[in-house]
Amino acid sequence: MGFYKILRAGLMGLVLPVSVGTLAPGIASAEVLRVLNGSASTTLNVPMNRAVVVETDQPFAELSIANPGIADISTLSDRSIYVLGKTPGRTTLTILSPEGRLIANVEVQVTPDIAEFKERLRQILPGEPIEVRTANDGIVLSGLVSSIEKLERALELASRYAPDRVSNLMSVGGTQQVMVKVRFAEMRRSVAKSLGTQFNLNPNLGNRWAGSGTANNALTASRGQMNINFFGSSQLGFSVMIEALESQGMVRTLSEPSLTTLSGQEAKFLAGGEYPIPVSSRDGVSIEYKPFGVELNFTPYVLDGGVINLQLNAAVSGIDSAVTVGLAGGLSVNAFRRRETSTTVEMRDGESFAIAGLLQDDFRDAKGQVPWIGDIPILGALFRSADYQREQSELVIIVTAHLVSPTRGEALALPTDRVRPPSERELFLYGQVVGGQSTRPQTGAAGEVARQDFSGPYGYVMD
Repeated sequence: MGFYKILRAGLMGLVLPVSVGTLAPGIASAEVLRVLNGSASTTLNVPMNRAVVVETDQPFAELSIANPGIADISTLSDRSIYVLGKTPGRTTLTILSPEGRLIANVEVQVTPDIAEFKERLRQILPGEPIEVRTANDGIVLSGLVSSIEKLERALELASRYAPDRVSNLMSVGGTQQVMVKVRFAEMRRSVAKSLGTQFNLNPNLGNRWAGSGTANNALTASRGQMNINFFGSSQLGFSVMIEALESQGMVRTLSEPSLTTLSGQEAKFLAGGEYPIPVSSRDGVSIEYKPFGVELNFTPYVLDGGVINLQLNAAVSGIDSAVTVGLAGGLSVNAFRRRETSTTVEMRDGESFAIAGLLQDDFRDAKGQVPWIGDIPILGALFRSADYQREQSELVIIVTAHLVSPTRGEALALPTDRVRPPSERELFLYGQVVGGQSTRPQTGAAGEVARQDFSGPYGYVMD
C-alpha cells in the first residue's frame, strides 16, 4: 500500500506543472508546496504575478483567503490549490476538510518579482555590483555603484516593481566631493556734468557803490560756481552767475566664495551681515533682520565620465545708501542693491562657465532755458542750463567646479601665514607694521599660495 502512495505522489509531481501551464496561460511553471495534516507548514512565498501550487495529503472541502486583494486562489482538484500573487503583502490561506476540520492555515507572503527585476537591472546597468533582496513587501538594494546617476537609475527601476517600498543601501565609489568657486566681478562708472547760468538785474544796486559812472568787476569761484558781478551807474546794476560742475566715479566689486560638499548634498555659504528692518504689527514695532553680503547655495551631482551637474544659486547684495525709505516715528531704512543668479549647468573637473552677465548703460540729458530768449544764438547761452548724466555697469559671474579629495593639513596655507605681527623693536625703532620674517611656508603648493600678493594692474575703461 505504501508503494502505491509513493507512485501516486510521483505522478502528481509530473502532471501538475503541465496542468498549471494549461489553466493559467502566460505562467510557464509554478512551485509546489505540500501540506500534511497535523504538521506545521512553512511560509508560502509567492512572487507577484506568479503562481504556486499547494497540495494536501487528504481531500479538502472548503478554502478561504483572508485578503483576496493580496492573493487569489482556485482549485485544481480536491487535493490541489492554485495560489496567484497579486500585490505585495501577507495573508492567510485556510483549508478545511469535508467534516469541517481544519487541515492547515498557510501563511501566504506575496513579494515583488525580483527575478525579473534582477534581469532588467543587469540589462540596464551591466557591470554594476548591485545586490537585490526582499524585505517584507519591499525591495532592498545594496552595493557600490560607480556614479550617482546609476544609483538613481537603479532606484527608479526598483520603484516600478515596489512603489514607495524601496530601501537604498547603495553607496557611490570614487571621488564624489565637489568644490565650487564662484567669481563675482562688477564695475560701475558714472559721469555727471552740469552747466547753468543765472542773470540778475538790480536797479538800485548802484547806490551801494561810491562814484557815478564807474564800473566795478568782482570775480569769485567756489565749489563749481563762478559769480561775475558787473556794476554800471548808481541807478542800474546786473549780475551773472555761471555754475559748472563735473563729477566722475568708479566702483569695483570682486568676490570669490568657494565651498566644498558631497555629491547630492546641498551646501550654503553666507559672508556678510544682517540689516535690521522695523516692521509694524498689532503689538507695536518689531525688528526683522534681512541678510546681505555674498551668498552661495548649490547642489552638485557627479555623473558618468567625471561630468558635474550643478544646481546653483548665487547672489551678492549690499546696502544702498542712495535710496532711503522713511517710516513713521522718524525711522528710515535703506534699500538693497542685489545681483542674483539661479541656474543649472554641467561641466567637467576644472572647467568654468560664465553663467551670468550684465551690461547696462543709463544716459540722461536735460536742458532748461528761458522761453524764446534761450533760443538766441550765442547770447541765449546765458539763459540756458544743461545737465548730463551717464552711468555704466558691467557684471560677470563665473563658476568653476573641481572634484576634490582631502589632503594633509600642512599642505594648506592660511591668509595669516603671509604676515607676522612686528616685534617692539621693528615697530617702534624701524616703524614696521609687518614683521620682517614671515612664518609662511616656503616650499610646495602651500608656499606657492603664500607667496601670492595683491599687487598688479587694475582698472576699467569704457568708451
